[in-house]
Amino acid sequence: MTDADDFQTQYVAALRAYLDTRDEDSLAVGHELGRRALQEQISILDIIENHFRFLAELEADSEIRPGNSLEFLLQTLATLDIATRGFLDGTKRYEEQRARAEGLADRDRFRTALVNSLQEGFFVADHDGAVIEINHAFTEILGFAPDGLPYTWPHPWLVDKKTAAQQQDLVRSQGSAQYETPVRHRDGHLVWVATSINAVRGPATDHDVYVGTVRDITAERAFAARESAVLRLATAVGVAKSVAEVLAITLEECRTAVDVHRVVAVMWPPGDGEPTVQVAGSPSETPWRQLDPLLRQIFQDARQQLPLTARTVEWPDAPGKARGLVAVLSGAADVALWLELRVPRYVIAEDRLLVTVLIGHLSLAIQHVRQFESARETSLTLQRAMLPPVEPPAGFAVRYEPAVPPLEIGGDWYDVLPIDDHRIGIVVGDCVGRGLPAAAIMGQLRSSARALLLTGARPGLLLEQLDAAAALIPDAYCTTVFLAILDTQSGILEYSNAGHMPAVLVGPQSDSVSEPTFLTDAGSVPLAVRRNETRPQASRVLLPGSTLMFFTDGLVERKHESIDDGLARVATVLADTVTLPINAVADVVLAQLAPQSGYDDDVAMVVYRHQIAPLLVETPASAQELAGIRHRLTSWLMAGDVSDEKINDIVLVLSEACTNCVEHAYQGHDVGSMRLEAEFADDEIRARVIDTGSWKPPAPNPGNSGRGLVLMKAISESMNIQTTPRGTTLEFSFRR
Repeated sequence: MTDADDFQTQYVAALRAYLDTRDEDSLAVGHELGRRALQEQISILDIIENHFRFLAELEADSEIRPGNSLEFLLQTLATLDIATRGFLDGTKRYEEQRARAEGLADRDRFRTALVNSLQEGFFVADHDGAVIEINHAFTEILGFAPDGLPYTWPHPWLVDKKTAAQQQDLVRSQGSAQYETPVRHRDGHLVWVATSINAVRGPATDHDVYVGTVRDITAERAFAARESAVLRLATAVGVAKSVAEVLAITLEECRTAVDVHRVVAVMWPPGDGEPTVQVAGSPSETPWRQLDPLLRQIFQDARQQLPLTARTVEWPDAPGKARGLVAVLSGAADVALWLELRVPRYVIAEDRLLVTVLIGHLSLAIQHVRQFESARETSLTLQRAMLPPVEPPAGFAVRYEPAVPPLEIGGDWYDVLPIDDHRIGIVVGDCVGRGLPAAAIMGQLRSSARALLLTGARPGLLLEQLDAAAALIPDAYCTTVFLAILDTQSGILEYSNAGHMPAVLVGPQSDSVSEPTFLTDAGSVPLAVRRNETRPQASRVLLPGSTLMFFTDGLVERKHESIDDGLARVATVLADTVTLPINAVADVVLAQLAPQSGYDDDVAMVVYRHQIAPLLVETPASAQELAGIRHRLTSWLMAGDVSDEKINDIVLVLSEACTNCVEHAYQGHDVGSMRLEAEFADDEIRARVIDTGSWKPPAPNPGNSGRGLVLMKAISESMNIQTTPRGTTLEFSFRR
C-alpha cells in the first residue's frame, strides 16, 4: 500500500469517527491529517475527491448529513491553505527581490560605466587612506591598474608624502581639500595632477570614506614652467657680465624644465685658432682638446646648421633617444651651445619649443657678455697703463686690485712720485663711475696731480690747484683724493684730504702703547664741489718703524654694514702686520679683508714703512769739522727715537773715531777726507768711519793718549778695524 492509499484510508476512518461523534477531538484529527498531507505531499484534489466519494457511499444512510462533513474537510485543508498562501507570498517576494537585484545590478553597471567614462581619474579610499577603487582614467594618468587594489597608505605614486599627509589631515578635519602635487607614474616619469578629495559617510558604518578625482595638469605646468623659465632666464642673462654666469643661469633654468645636467659653450676666435670652452655642470672639461671627441665633432658639425635653431643629437649607446641638443648662437657660427640631458630620452615638442625660445635670449646674452668682457679688458689695460711703475721707492708697497668679474672696473688710482732727494708725493684717488669713462677721468686727474706735485707746493695748495683742474674735466665731479708729501729724512708727513678714506697709521713694534690712528684731520669736500673755505692741511711725524696705509673705499665698504666696521677691520689687520716686510703687509691686508666672493669694487692701496734714511757725512779730515759731525749725528739719532743715554755713547765713540782720523790718518801729508756712515738695521745701529790715509805708528810712551781705541771698544757692542794701503775703516755696532 502506498503512502497516499494509507493516508486515504486513515482519512475515511477519521471522517467516519467525526461524523459519529461530532466533537472537538475528532475534528482535531483532521488538522493532524492536513499536516501529514503537507509533509507527504498529498494532493488537495485527491483529498477532496476521496472525501466526496466516501460521502456518496454513505448517501443511503439518512442519519448522516454530508454537509456536516465539510467542517472536517476544511480543518484538514486549513494547513494546506496556509502553506499554499505562504508559498505564493514567498514566490511573490522572490520575484520582487529578483527584480530588485536585477535593478541594482543594472545600476551598478551604469555607475561603473559612468565612472569609467570620466576623463578625470576617480578613486575611493577607506578611512585608513587605502585606495580601494579606481577608474580607467586613473590608471591612464598614474599607470596603476585595478588588479593592484587596494593601494595602502602611503600610496606608491606619492612624491611629496609630507604635503599629501597634510592634505589628508585637512580632509579629515574640514571634509574636503583641493591641491596640486607631483606624482610618480608607474613607469617612473613625473606627472603633475590637480587633486580634489571629499569625505563621505560610508553605508552601515561610522567611518568616513574618501572620494576623489585627479586631473593631469602636466602640460599646463610645463607651459607655465616654460614661460617662467624664459622670463627668469631673459631677466637674469640680461644683466650677466660673464659667459660663466650666463651658462650657470642657463643650467639652473634648464635643469628642472628639460632635465639638463651640463651646459657647454664653445667660442671660436677669428681665424684658425683653437676655440675656448666654458662649462657649467659636471664634468667640468674646459680645454678643447680634452673634450670627448664625439662632442668636438658635434660642435664642428653644428657650425653648418642654421643659427638660433636647436638640433637633437643621438648618442651611440642610446639609439633613438636624444643625448642632448646643440645650437649655434650667432650668425657668424663662432658660438655654439650644448645642452646635455641627464639621461638619454625622447625630446618632446614642448622641450624643443622651450629650448628654441631660450636660444634667442642666450644669443643676445652671449653677445652682450662678449662686448662687456672686451670693454672690461680695454678698461683694465688702460687702468694699469696709467698706474705708476710696479717698483715704488724704497719703503713703499703698492697694490691695485680690480673688482672681481663680472663687475666693471672703476676710477681708482694711486701715485707715488719722488719730488727730490728725500721728499715723496703720495696720491690716492677715486673717480665716480665705472668702466672706460671713469678710467679716462682717472688718467687726466692723475696726470694733473703728478704735474702739480713736481712744483713742490704743499698739499693744501696742491689740492686747490687740482680742484681747479677737475672743474675743467667733464664728469670729474665728486672725485675723492688723499694727497700727502712725506719727508723720509725727518719723518714729517703733510697731507690734505678731499672727501677720501682717511689714511691709517700704526706705530712701531716697540711702541706697545701705540694704537692704530686714522688721519682724519685736514678733511674737506671732494673735488669740483662748491665750497667757501680753502683746503686745510695737517702734518704728522712718523716714528721709525711706523706703518702708514692709504686706500680707496673698495677695501672697506660692504653691503649692509657700517663703514666704521670696515675701518675698524682695516686697523686691526694692519696692526697685526707690523713685524712683516712691507710687501708682505700689502698682500696680507688684501687677502684678509677680501670678501668671500671677492672685492665688488676696485681697491687702490699704498703702504709705507718709515725707516730713518742712512746718515752719510763726508768732510775734510779737519778738527773744525768735528762739531758739525757731532751735531748731525745727534739729530739723526734723535729722529730715530734713540734714547738720550744711548745717543751720548754713540756720539762719543764715533766722534773719537773721527778725531783719530784727523790726528793720525794724514800725519805728514796733505789734509785728506773722512767719511761717516750710519744706518738703522733691525735692533742695531751700524756705523763706519773711513779714511784714505795711513796712520803713524803709536809713540813708545803715549802718556795720556792712545786710550781712544780702548774706549771705543768698551762702549760699542762690537768694533772691527780694517787697514789697507788705501786707508782704514772702523766698523761699529750698537744696540738701540
